Amino acid sequence: MLKLGYKASAEQFDARQLIDFTVSAERYGFDSVFISDHFQPWRHTGGHAPAALAWLGAAGASTSRIALGTSVLTPTFRHHPSMVAQAFGTLGQLFPGRIILGVGSGESLNEVPATGAAWPEMKERFARLREAVRLIRQLWTEERVTFEGEYYRTERATIYDRPEQPVPIYIAGAGPMVAKFAGRLGDGFICTSGKPMELYSETLLPNVAAGLEASERASDTYDRMIEMKVSFDTDKARALADTRLWAALALSPEEKMSVEDPLQMEALADALPVDRAARRWIVSDDPDEHVEKIRPYVELGFRHLVFHAPGEDQERFLKLYSEQVLPRLRAAFG
Repeated sequence: MLKLGYKASAEQFDARQLIDFTVSAERYGFDSVFISDHFQPWRHTGGHAPAALAWLGAAGASTSRIALGTSVLTPTFRHHPSMVAQAFGTLGQLFPGRIILGVGSGESLNEVPATGAAWPEMKERFARLREAVRLIRQLWTEERVTFEGEYYRTERATIYDRPEQPVPIYIAGAGPMVAKFAGRLGDGFICTSGKPMELYSETLLPNVAAGLEASERASDTYDRMIEMKVSFDTDKARALADTRLWAALALSPEEKMSVEDPLQMEALADALPVDRAARRWIVSDDPDEHVEKIRPYVELGFRHLVFHAPGEDQERFLKLYSEQVLPRLRAAFG
């Protein structure tokens, strides 16, 4: 079954605005809302970075049906895995069956300013992520956990308030190793749209499948989620202009991975022309065109589409997309 979600842009809006948008998303029939967990936003000027853990509690209390999760949280540097296990255990108790923990290996923009730690190579970041996921699951299932890993340790630790229903862990990845790990040990996989289709068809999804096969779990219970970058408006010029704020997404990994200052990131993004800023987005005023440009992702196997809209008027987007695009997607793909 196709699930259609909404991305609450924590880099662009404050916590109260995001609660209002989440309530609207539930009212308009979206199935999920995911919030990113940034310590610092992509932009210094006008940027926001509400704490995702606190925000999820308020969002859960403000809604009744919609699933809520992080896309993504890094449980390896400024967040210790034990604290993440405790926090999501509590959230899972408060809102059973509605909470998803989405995790990733992190970016220096968030982790270095908050900790002062040197930013390690991907090999170490991936090792930390593997160890953190293992510790979180162990804390959710065992008592008095003494854990001695390479990066994290606990001594007779117990999470007393555990989730009533298991909290699924979705793992975000952009390369083959993390995708395979996500299939082997995650309950879902997270990636973002707008990259070469060969990345999804030849690298990411095949490695997720290989990890699933190695885990000997059923493929049909696994959630393949993708953040769809969409800019939709009845005025196409407005839809195009809205992408300008998110030009940072068009920067290559090499251009942005080691940037630790939002002022520097902002300057890099502002230097890009609008045609490059829009490159990652589906930009159109035609709902049928949106469906057709989304179709390849669904046909590849993504069944959970979380829509990220770049404009300032999110209420307008939620209303227009729920009225004109979501019904067409459900009719086309079930």
